[in-house]
Amino acid sequence: MQKSVKPIETPCRKVCAVDGQTGLCLGCGRTLKEIGGWSGLSDTDRRTVMEELDARMERLKKLGKLGPAA
Repeated sequence: MQKSVKPIETPCRKVCAVDGQTGLCLGCGRTLKEIGGWSGLSDTDRRTVMEELDARMERLKKLGKLGPAA
């Protein structure tokens, strides 16, 4: 009997460019360390990071890192 593998939830948007000033990915808001270790994090740790991403992306936006405001 095969176990079904639960896919890992990820915020990745396939826009992988890390800002040198903030250290955050311009696509998802994670750090390189978080991106590299994502599959090894617990569900709880991934959820904690994901809860911070909106604020991180807002910070990048305020710093003008995401292009002109719409």
